[in-house]
Order: sequence, then C-alpha cells, then structure tokens
Amino acid sequence: MTDSKFDEGMAARRRVLGDEYVDRAFAGVDSFNREFQETVTEYCWGGVWARSVLTDKQRSLNNLCILSALNRSHEFQTHLRAAIGNGCTLEEIRDTLLQVSVYAGVPAGVEAFRLARAVLDDLGIVPDEVMGGDPA
Repeated sequence: MTDSKFDEGMAARRRVLGDEYVDRAFAGVDSFNREFQETVTEYCWGGVWARSVLTDKQRSLNNLCILSALNRSHEFQTHLRAAIGNGCTLEEIRDTLLQVSVYAGVPAGVEAFRLARAVLDDLGIVPDEVMGGDPA
C-alpha cells in the first residue's frame, strides 16, 4: 500500500462520507478485515475519488446509478446521504433515479426511489411540493 494513495483516500473518504462514518468503519477494523479497509481506502477513495476530473457531486450521482442497478441498498443509502452532502439537489437525484428506471429497469427504479424516500425521511428532508390526489 502506498501511503500517499491511502492518505489521499482517507481525506476523500472523510470529505464525502464524514468523519463519523469513517471513524465508525475503522473502529471495527481487526486482523480479518484490516487489509480490506486499507484496499478500499487506497483504491476506491485514493485512486478514484481523489481524482479531479469529476466532481464529488458527479461521482455521487454515478454511484447512485451503479448501486441502484446492482441492488446494493445499504451502499445506495450511504451514498445518497453523501450525495446530499456533496450538494446534489433533489431534482438531480430524482432525474438520476429516473434514468436508472429506464436503463436498469423499473424494479431497480422502484427500489431506488423507496430507499431514497427512507433516507430523506430520516434526514427530515421534505420535498417542497407534495402531490396529492389521483395520479392519473
């Protein structure tokens, strides 16, 4: 492991997910999963998230697409929180999930919207426009 990529990765991971999340992840490190956490930090975060071509906001939207299509609900919720923290608007998130619905299938979109609603509710975020009545 190169220290610089690990250090860059740790900085990116903390910037995107927050200190509390990263501290919690590393509090559970033991001899079984240490190399995994180091690898994730170095390669995912140091090798990709630390790059400057895409913004964190763009990477977050990409992750939402990928994680939705792969049906990785826990990681989707984690990265939805990060996307909001990276400045993604509800409109951008909605359009991203609509694109998932078309390209990855409606069931993937249904699950992504359901998971997103749970995160928004948990964060106390209420969309400014509530639609009522007949959807037709």
